[in-house]
Amino acid sequence: MSTGANIVMAFTEEQTEKLTGVSFRQLRSWDRTGFFAPSLANEDRSLPLSRLYSFRDLVCLKVLNALRNEANVSLQHLRSVKERLAHLGDDMWAKTTLFVLNKKVVFENPETNSKEEVVSGQGVLQIPLQVVTGDMKRAVDDMKKRDIALSGKIERIKGIAGNRPVIAGTRIPVSTIKAFADEGFSVEQIMEEYPTLTSDDIRAAIEFSEAA
Repeated sequence: MSTGANIVMAFTEEQTEKLTGVSFRQLRSWDRTGFFAPSLANEDRSLPLSRLYSFRDLVCLKVLNALRNEANVSLQHLRSVKERLAHLGDDMWAKTTLFVLNKKVVFENPETNSKEEVVSGQGVLQIPLQVVTGDMKRAVDDMKKRDIALSGKIERIKGIAGNRPVIAGTRIPVSTIKAFADEGFSVEQIMEEYPTLTSDDIRAAIEFSEAA
């Protein structure tokens, strides 16, 4: 059986907005202009769920939200920062400790061991505001918590799992659970594969499949 560590986490725009604070409108604009595109996106953006964000994307967006919407750093300046630190890769917003001083982004230059304004390279003497990502993992875990009232229910939502029946409050197709059961997996073993599910969910999925 696979483990949870091998499962790639993907987040919809709605989930990303909730977890990062970046509005749906900003996410679309940043994707359209190439400032920040979802790493799991489909080339055809007209398809359902064509914009999916990775966990790394969420951490980067959390930093960008703090810079843009909390520290009031201009988007024009952030674009310049991105160009200046492009050598650090797409996840520079997550792996680089950034600060804000007078609405300008500052970083600690590893070559000089001093804090410098990113775009101009000018050294700073004041202690600026550090931008932190927050506990994104805990936020994701909280989002995964399902309403107990959904346990044991089946639903079908347009655009989710190809409109196939899924376990309520999740994106897990009923057919997937039935396939595990047909292979001889017990309820407990299936729950190990899908920790968010309850025994009622498993039984409901199997009964639904057999009745279909």
